[in-house]
Amino acid sequence: MAVVHAANDSMAAVDLAAWQQLAEAVLSEEGVADTATLDLTFVDEAAIAALNAEWMDKVGPTDVLSFPIEDDPHVEHALLGDVVICPSVVAAQATEGTEAEMALMVVHGILHILGMDHAEPDEAKEMRAAELRHLKAWFGAVDSGQRS
Repeated sequence: MAVVHAANDSMAAVDLAAWQQLAEAVLSEEGVADTATLDLTFVDEAAIAALNAEWMDKVGPTDVLSFPIEDDPHVEHALLGDVVICPSVVAAQATEGTEAEMALMVVHGILHILGMDHAEPDEAKEMRAAELRHLKAWFGAVDSGQRS
């Protein structure tokens, strides 16, 4: 199973183990090499706003940013990149509950790392289908008690 390094650099309470487990499940289901590595970091609004300005030329905080490194996530020892999430932005925009929104952001960020995008309608449809597939698997495991 791919290795996910998770860190909480925000002031929010974040269940790092759960989000790390979700990230590992998504990577596994997407066929990523077992020796691949991904960083998952939770940050405050100031930190994500700075990243958003520097890398996306956008003003203000956002929910999730992805910074892919490796072009082929299926090669041995791939450094996949970084997914950066701002828990306070996620909580503010949550309509289905913060846990569901956070799970969506973890999955969404990873799919970007793996090369998916939503700029074009066909891409958006494919990415949304993948998100829903992963979220259904994740919350199904929660409901059945299969997730630790």
